[in-house]
Amino acid sequence: MAKSTKYILSLFICFISCNISYSQDWANLKRFQEANYSLMETAKNKNRVVLMGNSITEGWSIYRPEFFEGKSYINRGIGGQTTPQMLLRFRQDVIDLKPAIVVILAGTNDIAGNTGPMTLEQIRDNILSMVELAQSNNIIPIVASVLPAFDYPWRPGLQPNIKIPKLNAMLFKISNEKKIMYLDYFTAMADENNGLPKALASDGVHPTKEGYKIMEKLLEKAISDSLKN
Repeated sequence: MAKSTKYILSLFICFISCNISYSQDWANLKRFQEANYSLMETAKNKNRVVLMGNSITEGWSIYRPEFFEGKSYINRGIGGQTTPQMLLRFRQDVIDLKPAIVVILAGTNDIAGNTGPMTLEQIRDNILSMVELAQSNNIIPIVASVLPAFDYPWRPGLQPNIKIPKLNAMLFKISNEKKIMYLDYFTAMADENNGLPKALASDGVHPTKEGYKIMEKLLEKAISDSLKN
């Protein structure tokens, strides 16, 4: 079985398992508890960067582990998650780790309705709340655009190719208002239909190695520029 197929299957199983255990741990707060505790016990790293996100962030460490080698990047992506779930775990998975920077990549699962109906304004406001929490704790936030998606294989017909650009415009606006970096993955990766080409995402949503390589260059520049300001 191809690696990409195995990963997508594992995400599906994880999504089903998470649904079963929602009442116990809706935001998956236990997922990183031990790892977070270990990090809090180590000396503070002034260059630590936390990547907060969903399966796109989570998959980064799986498809491109070499990108994380020798870097103080902490992956806190959880497959299937929406912005209210991320907001709920933001303190323990970001603030308590005392990073210099947090990169927030979120919103596509909200549009897909993974945890129920969400308006674009509600998604924006949840991301804005994460930005404000970071800033109030002396953490530099970077807001990433939602990646392109023409449709969702697990929930077709929701027109993310129309909704994602609208949400990204909102995220760009709040980034300007908060005077923080807006990390534009969308423009660099979108095809003519506002989707992801096969070379960058075999299922149209989750990046391939080539997709992550594009993201890595943009991420490194955004981090470097944010630390200079």
